Amino acid sequence: MQKRQLGTGGPQVSAIGLGCMSFAGFYGATDMAESHTCLSAALDCGVDFLDTAERYGDGHSEEVIGGYIKDRPNAFKIATKGGILVKPTRHFNNEAGFLRQSLEGSLRRLGVDHIDLYYVHRREAERPIEDVVETLARFKEEGKIGGIGFSEISPASLRRAQAVHPIAAVQNEYSLWSRLPDLGLIEACKELGVAFVAFSPVGRGIFAEAFPDPSTFGPSDFRRANPRFIEPNYSNNCKAIAAFRAFAHSKGWTTAATAMAWVLDRGNHIIPIPGTRTADHVRDLASASDIALTDADRRDIARLLPPGFAHGDRYSDAQIVGVERYC
Repeated sequence: MQKRQLGTGGPQVSAIGLGCMSFAGFYGATDMAESHTCLSAALDCGVDFLDTAERYGDGHSEEVIGGYIKDRPNAFKIATKGGILVKPTRHFNNEAGFLRQSLEGSLRRLGVDHIDLYYVHRREAERPIEDVVETLARFKEEGKIGGIGFSEISPASLRRAQAVHPIAAVQNEYSLWSRLPDLGLIEACKELGVAFVAFSPVGRGIFAEAFPDPSTFGPSDFRRANPRFIEPNYSNNCKAIAAFRAFAHSKGWTTAATAMAWVLDRGNHIIPIPGTRTADHVRDLASASDIALTDADRRDIARLLPPGFAHGDRYSDAQIVGVERYC
């Protein structure tokens, strides 16, 4: 497994990480044993960077990881996030006291006294980002966190934050069908020495070997309300991606590994964190690090899935609340 740096001065981590939202049942039921088997497979593949959050199952994902690393204290570099409240309605709080409370809860559930990377999960628009960075810098000075991160912010917000304290990473959705970061954020991260952590690089399963069946989505499945998985958008998206799948197979690659390889190829400061709860999927996703795209491959992919090919928004109106839209 290749290594990439988690921001200027940050640690080296596997070029492919593991998103752990699935451990909390966001895409179907799972259990502790299955999740721990998944984590073991990740280590076997050289994946040593985990991404979780306080809000993933109200801390359940962190507890799953904490249970696994209890006897493996140095196995992974871990990132987690805070700043979202869901009751009485979903909203955001980046106040110093609340973030401290969230961080302490994450430390307790993970069973550690230091987290390698701590993100503000969603920015509270009314609070100056400079104040939030100062809060996170205090956590770093106290030794509770290693790097400072933000999720789903704009290039302008990143520059404001970076002016106060070096930012280690920005996390945004990025894949062949979600290309907004190409309009300034990936470039800004590279310029400033910030790692760009790409979540949902396989499009919430759309780039798997078999298309997910929306009729099987459970009540808690994020995709039930996602416009790209609702007809007629869904059929149109499947039709476009079927041609990409045929291309991947013609090269001897799986669809998911090819989609991942495309993300890795976009910049050496980009670290994709595909989410899964199964060992087989981890092995497939990790194989993307062995794929080296040629110029001809890049041209074929651009022809098959040009920017903007996807039908439907990447979030519903309810899901997109808190995301900074800059274009």
